[in-house]
Amino acid sequence: MDYLSQTFYFDYESDEVQELVKEFKNDILSPKEKAKLLYVKVRDSYRYDPYFLSFSKEHFKASNLAKRKKGHCIDKSIILIACLRSLGIPARIHLAKVKNHIGVERLTEKFGTNELTPHGMVDLLLDGKWLKVSPAFNQSLCKMCNVEPLNFDGENDSIFQEYNNEGMEFMEYLEDYGYFEDVPLEFMEANAREHYPHIFGTDESIKEFRL
Repeated sequence: MDYLSQTFYFDYESDEVQELVKEFKNDILSPKEKAKLLYVKVRDSYRYDPYFLSFSKEHFKASNLAKRKKGHCIDKSIILIACLRSLGIPARIHLAKVKNHIGVERLTEKFGTNELTPHGMVDLLLDGKWLKVSPAFNQSLCKMCNVEPLNFDGENDSIFQEYNNEGMEFMEYLEDYGYFEDVPLEFMEANAREHYPHIFGTDESIKEFRL
């Protein structure tokens, strides 16, 4: 499989993505250093927002997502993947089901549960090793939840904070859907409709929801 190519979704030759990576396009930084810096940039440049759901193809283009100020986990993962691929670092999207235990009152009210699916993260290849990273929770949100922001050292997975700063359970992974070469839009929509039927109803022509 090819995890470096530009696709409809990972349109990294676009002006928007090139603007994000321009400071990293040099030979001074190693691929590992570029990946670490990009991870932090995407994590903190876009505020995490799980309450806007869209299943239109245009929404998930990296160039469109990069123009926004916030996004959910899949949005931010797509931005990071496009940026990584543009710098020659193989990357792919990875999906799962997760459960949050802290600050979930609004989540439970809107989704009917504290389980979120599909949750998006990024697989990237460094030094011959595939690593998983999740740029979803920006630093200011982590501060509100009293949890340390996820950091990435370029050598180990960085996918969730198991506990907050007081030792309370914060997040857990319930199911792993695996990785995909490109954005699996049909799978994502079917998965969300299956888990949140009260949000979607029966009208499959409606593709966007603000909760």
